[in-house]
Amino acid sequence: MPEKSILLVEDNPDDIALTLRAFQKNQILNQIHVASNGVEALDFLHHHDAETEKYVHPLPVIMLLDLKLPKVDGFEVLKRVRTHERTCYLPTIILTSSKEERDLVESYRLGANSYVRKPVSFDDFMQAVKQLGLYWLLLNETVNEAHPM
Repeated sequence: MPEKSILLVEDNPDDIALTLRAFQKNQILNQIHVASNGVEALDFLHHHDAETEKYVHPLPVIMLLDLKLPKVDGFEVLKRVRTHERTCYLPTIILTSSKEERDLVESYRLGANSYVRKPVSFDDFMQAVKQLGLYWLLLNETVNEAHPM
Protein backbone atom coordinates (compact mmCIF):
# COMPACT_ATOMS: atom_id res chain seq x y z
CA MET A 1 0.00 0.00 0.00
CA PRO A 2 1.52 3.37 -0.97
CA GLU A 3 2.46 5.85 1.72
CA LYS A 4 -0.24 8.36 2.52
CA SER A 5 1.37 11.58 1.36
CA ILE A 6 0.41 15.20 1.89
CA LEU A 7 0.51 17.92 -0.75
CA LEU A 8 1.42 21.31 0.75
CA VAL A 9 0.72 24.15 -1.67
CA GLU A 10 2.49 27.20 -0.26
CA ASP A 11 4.70 29.90 -1.78
CA ASN A 12 6.17 31.42 1.39
CA PRO A 13 9.45 29.65 2.32
CA ASP A 14 9.02 30.59 6.00
CA ASP A 15 5.53 29.08 6.11
CA ILE A 16 6.79 25.95 4.34
CA ALA A 17 9.59 25.54 6.90
CA LEU A 18 7.18 26.22 9.78
CA THR A 19 4.67 23.67 8.48
CA LEU A 20 7.31 20.99 7.92
CA ARG A 21 8.73 21.61 11.40
CA ALA A 22 5.27 21.43 12.95
CA PHE A 23 4.56 18.11 11.22
CA GLN A 24 7.90 16.73 12.41
CA LYS A 25 7.39 17.93 16.01
CA ASN A 26 3.92 16.33 16.04
CA GLN A 27 5.27 12.99 14.77
CA ILE A 28 3.37 13.26 11.50
CA LEU A 29 5.75 11.27 9.35
CA ASN A 30 3.84 11.19 6.07
CA GLN A 31 5.79 12.15 2.99
CA ILE A 32 5.13 15.81 2.21
CA HIS A 33 5.28 17.14 -1.33
CA VAL A 34 5.60 20.90 -1.66
CA ALA A 35 4.27 22.91 -4.58
CA SER A 36 5.23 26.58 -4.49
CA ASN A 37 2.52 27.80 -6.86
CA GLY A 38 -0.79 26.72 -8.34
CA VAL A 39 0.71 25.44 -11.58
CA GLU A 40 3.06 23.09 -9.70
CA ALA A 41 0.15 21.82 -7.58
CA LEU A 42 -2.04 21.05 -10.58
CA ASP A 43 0.86 19.43 -12.41
CA PHE A 44 1.59 17.23 -9.39
CA LEU A 45 -2.03 16.10 -9.19
CA HIS A 46 -2.83 15.70 -12.88
CA HIS A 47 0.42 14.94 -14.73
CA HIS A 48 0.40 11.55 -16.38
CA ASP A 49 2.85 9.57 -18.51
CA ALA A 50 1.78 9.79 -22.16
CA GLU A 51 3.01 6.26 -22.96
CA THR A 52 1.47 4.39 -20.02
CA GLU A 53 -1.39 6.84 -19.47
CA LYS A 54 -0.77 6.42 -15.72
CA TYR A 55 -0.43 9.30 -13.31
CA VAL A 56 3.15 10.14 -12.35
CA HIS A 57 2.35 10.76 -8.66
CA PRO A 58 0.00 8.86 -6.39
CA LEU A 59 -2.89 10.95 -5.14
CA PRO A 60 -2.07 12.48 -1.74
CA VAL A 61 -4.36 11.75 1.20
CA ILE A 62 -4.89 15.49 1.79
CA MET A 63 -3.94 18.80 0.24
CA LEU A 64 -3.13 21.86 2.35
CA LEU A 65 -3.76 24.81 0.08
CA ASP A 66 -2.84 28.46 0.50
CA LEU A 67 -5.05 30.95 -1.31
CA LYS A 68 -2.60 33.67 -2.31
CA LEU A 69 -0.35 31.84 -4.77
CA PRO A 70 1.63 32.96 -7.82
CA LYS A 71 0.69 31.86 -11.36
CA VAL A 72 -2.61 30.19 -10.43
CA ASP A 73 -4.24 31.20 -7.13
CA GLY A 74 -5.67 28.80 -4.57
CA PHE A 75 -9.27 29.40 -5.62
CA GLU A 76 -8.52 28.33 -9.19
CA VAL A 77 -6.57 25.29 -7.95
CA LEU A 78 -9.54 24.29 -5.80
CA LYS A 79 -11.96 24.82 -8.69
CA ARG A 80 -9.89 22.61 -11.01
CA VAL A 81 -9.40 19.94 -8.35
CA ARG A 82 -13.15 19.70 -7.77
CA THR A 83 -13.96 19.43 -11.49
CA HIS A 84 -11.40 16.72 -12.30
CA GLU A 85 -12.54 13.10 -11.96
CA ARG A 86 -9.30 11.98 -10.28
CA THR A 87 -9.20 14.69 -7.63
CA CYS A 88 -12.83 15.66 -7.04
CA TYR A 89 -12.91 13.87 -3.66
CA LEU A 90 -9.42 14.90 -2.51
CA PRO A 91 -9.74 16.33 1.02
CA THR A 92 -8.61 19.93 0.66
CA ILE A 93 -7.85 22.10 3.65
CA ILE A 94 -7.41 25.80 3.05
CA LEU A 95 -4.46 26.91 5.19
CA THR A 96 -4.21 30.66 4.88
CA SER A 97 -3.44 33.85 6.75
CA SER A 98 -6.42 35.57 5.11
CA LYS A 99 -8.97 37.00 7.52
CA GLU A 100 -11.29 38.06 4.70
CA GLU A 101 -14.83 36.71 5.13
CA ARG A 102 -15.23 36.55 1.33
CA ASP A 103 -12.22 34.18 1.12
CA LEU A 104 -13.80 31.87 3.68
CA VAL A 105 -17.16 31.88 1.87
CA GLU A 106 -15.60 31.41 -1.58
CA SER A 107 -13.42 28.52 -0.34
CA TYR A 108 -16.43 26.60 0.91
CA ARG A 109 -18.47 27.50 -2.17
CA LEU A 110 -15.75 25.94 -4.34
CA GLY A 111 -15.67 22.76 -2.26
CA ALA A 112 -13.04 23.16 0.45
CA ASN A 113 -13.38 20.58 3.21
CA SER A 114 -11.97 22.85 5.88
CA TYR A 115 -10.69 26.41 6.30
CA VAL A 116 -7.91 27.05 8.81
CA ARG A 117 -6.35 30.42 9.48
CA LYS A 118 -2.63 30.24 10.13
CA PRO A 119 -2.06 31.15 13.76
CA VAL A 120 0.51 33.85 14.41
CA SER A 121 2.45 32.10 17.20
CA PHE A 122 4.46 28.94 16.65
CA ASP A 123 2.80 27.21 19.64
CA ASP A 124 -0.67 27.90 18.24
CA PHE A 125 0.45 26.70 14.81
CA MET A 126 1.87 23.50 16.36
CA GLN A 127 -1.48 22.81 18.02
CA ALA A 128 -3.38 23.49 14.77
CA VAL A 129 -1.13 21.07 12.82
CA LYS A 130 -1.52 18.43 15.52
CA GLN A 131 -5.32 18.68 15.27
CA LEU A 132 -5.19 18.62 11.45
CA GLY A 133 -3.03 15.51 11.54
CA LEU A 134 -5.18 13.70 14.07
CA TYR A 135 -8.39 14.27 12.18
CA TRP A 136 -7.44 14.27 8.49
CA LEU A 137 -4.73 11.59 8.62
CA LEU A 138 -5.99 9.23 11.33
CA LEU A 139 -9.77 9.56 11.65
CA ASN A 140 -11.08 10.74 8.29
CA GLU A 141 -12.01 8.11 5.70
CA THR A 142 -11.21 9.01 2.09
CA VAL A 143 -12.21 7.70 -1.31
CA ASN A 144 -9.40 5.65 -2.83
CA GLU A 145 -8.48 6.86 -6.32
CA ALA A 146 -8.57 3.26 -7.54
CA HIS A 147 -12.13 2.90 -6.26
CA PRO A 148 -13.93 6.20 -6.83
CA MET A 149 -17.62 6.46 -6.11
